[in-house]
Amino acid sequence: MDLPEEILAHIFSFLPLQDKCNAFTVCKAWSNIMTHPSSWKDTEVRCESGTSVPDRYSALLPLVRNLKLRMCLTDPANRKTALWVLRQAVARGDGRLEGLSICCVGNTPLFYAGQDLQQGLVDILTNGSSLTVLDLRGVPFTLSDSFVRSVAMLCPALQSLYINNHSLVCGVNAETLRQVLKSCRSLSILGVFQASLSQDVLKDLMLPERPALKKLELRCERSVKYTVPLCDQIWLELKLRHPCLWVELELDHTLPELHVPGVLQPSIPVRCLRLLTWTLLLHEVRIVRQSYANTLEVLELQTIPSPELNSELIALAKQCARLQEVHCYCVVSQEVITAFITNCPNLCRFTLKTHKEPHPWTSRLK
Repeated sequence: MDLPEEILAHIFSFLPLQDKCNAFTVCKAWSNIMTHPSSWKDTEVRCESGTSVPDRYSALLPLVRNLKLRMCLTDPANRKTALWVLRQAVARGDGRLEGLSICCVGNTPLFYAGQDLQQGLVDILTNGSSLTVLDLRGVPFTLSDSFVRSVAMLCPALQSLYINNHSLVCGVNAETLRQVLKSCRSLSILGVFQASLSQDVLKDLMLPERPALKKLELRCERSVKYTVPLCDQIWLELKLRHPCLWVELELDHTLPELHVPGVLQPSIPVRCLRLLTWTLLLHEVRIVRQSYANTLEVLELQTIPSPELNSELIALAKQCARLQEVHCYCVVSQEVITAFITNCPNLCRFTLKTHKEPHPWTSRLK
């Protein structure tokens, strides 16, 4: 009780909404602190079955600066509640809401395309938006071209945009992405599907009037096979234009194996690489240690165990000294573990097992 109100308000800001409501009822002092704007700066609202937002707290939602909406899609009422919460935070917030993250949990209803959520979000943002961060990686449905274009036009202040969600296919083409870059001139962090990129998109990112590009997240899946491969030269030019750029690549199991080498261009400044293909990755691991040894910090593999893989991983450990995390979801030899611990001084977390364990595998701290 001797902590300053500002410190308590900061602590309370990390609580999800229901816990904020519980803290409100503890005592008069806490009740007063819960009306402090700092208590609502970062708020997670869970819209799941059997939960609702008490009416008495709706007046405090406009105080939220960074909102995370977590909803179960199974019940349409949850989606309706989530849109209501967002409407309170945006329409009555006088431009306070800066960050929005949407995460969906539970089983997605059969044939559900998320049209109500996409249209609802556009309708709410039509009244004016000051969003600088929009994270849609947690939605399971395909984001349409029209939706992404509308969001970009309604949120010109965006600095971070993540639309590299885990839908089955990419729904955003390169021309839409170029329109996003024209509308959102302050974008410095971008998460998209690899299939949404083109030579013209990368050239737009290199225009002299654009701000420094800090981070590029790319999700590579089956749609890549319908696009024109990006040559290594364009990546080299992008890296020269944005020397502080770092790239996170995720290759999932739907990406045809013959397209993997074309994605792993040597001039991409890859800092985080997730090879989630469940295929033989001997050639790919060799490419990684030859091309990304000076930049790679996080590596995740889902592949098939073999003595040849052990040899490639040992060689990789000797060359990629900047690695901070390694997660290999197949059994490896003890020599592999020893190689990473010995040769990677910055290694702080790893998942390397010499025998199978029940799912999920847990990582270890060095």
